Amino acid sequence: MTHPLFAPLRIGSVSLQNRLAVAPMTRVSATADGRATQRMAQYYASFAEGGFGLVITEGIYTDQAYSQGYLFQPGLSDAVQRDAWRPVIAAVHDRGAPMFAQLMHAGAISQGNPYRSETRGPSAVRPKGQQMSFYRGTGQYRLPIAMSEAEIAEAVNGFARAAVLAREAGFDGVELHGANGYLLDQFLTEGVNLRDDGYGSTVEGRMRLIVETVAAVRGAVGADFVVGVRISQGKVNDFAHKWRGGEQEAAIIFGTLSKLPIDYLHTTEFEAWRPAFGEGPTLAALARQHVAVPVIANGSLHDPARASDLLARGEADIVSLGRGALTHADWPRRVAAGEPIEAFDPKLLAPIADLENADRYRRFSSQRKSLTLDPPPSSRCQDATHR
Repeated sequence: MTHPLFAPLRIGSVSLQNRLAVAPMTRVSATADGRATQRMAQYYASFAEGGFGLVITEGIYTDQAYSQGYLFQPGLSDAVQRDAWRPVIAAVHDRGAPMFAQLMHAGAISQGNPYRSETRGPSAVRPKGQQMSFYRGTGQYRLPIAMSEAEIAEAVNGFARAAVLAREAGFDGVELHGANGYLLDQFLTEGVNLRDDGYGSTVEGRMRLIVETVAAVRGAVGADFVVGVRISQGKVNDFAHKWRGGEQEAAIIFGTLSKLPIDYLHTTEFEAWRPAFGEGPTLAALARQHVAVPVIANGSLHDPARASDLLARGEADIVSLGRGALTHADWPRRVAAGEPIEAFDPKLLAPIADLENADRYRRFSSQRKSLTLDPPPSSRCQDATHR
């Protein structure tokens, strides 16, 4: 019998060798003007080499207006940025995995955008919480300006153009970031979206931006290119947020998504195996009740048994790993071989969550292990004396 994590699957036109994906993780390691780098190619390729069946990029900004969220975030807003992604994609493909680009508009929680000094959101509501220091932010979020309908259309068109550039670059699909408090999620969220026009008021109104964005992207890339959506309750700036309407609201949200021309749905919670609303089904299971496309579950699933159980229960079709993948780029190969899985160390992302910091951490860890395994002669004598 095939292990649940290692059964093959198709998402739209793309074949996966297993049910393990690398989750999108912001690494703020591009050039200042948003170009992907050779170091990023090595980083992403390591996951494919380690056995992951799918690699999803960090959030990529979509235009040179209000979409960029972080300094040194990569973009897909022009031909130069498109071309910089080509060697990254080639490195992943050469090691046997497809690669999807996650397209993201930061909206009101943008904390580093060289193109604009102001932020935009659904309403003039200051985001909760503080900017994230490990992404080079400090203090409160800025008070955004409510988007006009022309600015909303500009954001939608930005997603569509970025999706075309992603296809031209060689990506196998795109994921529209409708989760974690970024722009599409801001429009979905009560208390953040106070609009009384067609983009607010009801759940259906708050879903309108997601619906229009999916339609624009699908129209731009055609029927044979994979398009997915990521959705969540919690935000990077409001960790404990829940949909006020509970399972009834979830049914409307997932029911709306089920009617869209998407190839998969990516749900994310802090702990994906827990009930979405205190008791009852998980968020992934609720999605699974309504959509016919594959569901990816994300959230603290780096324990192989927990990840396997979620799939075996039919709550999701794929598991995506963030912290688990950062800890072990070869997590799938380790699990298949029965090797131990180490705990995630937050120092990998501190003080800045970039690849340079991760490289320093690993060099230090390697040196420390070397000293432990092969102590100097005087230490060996002392150890022998006290053994």
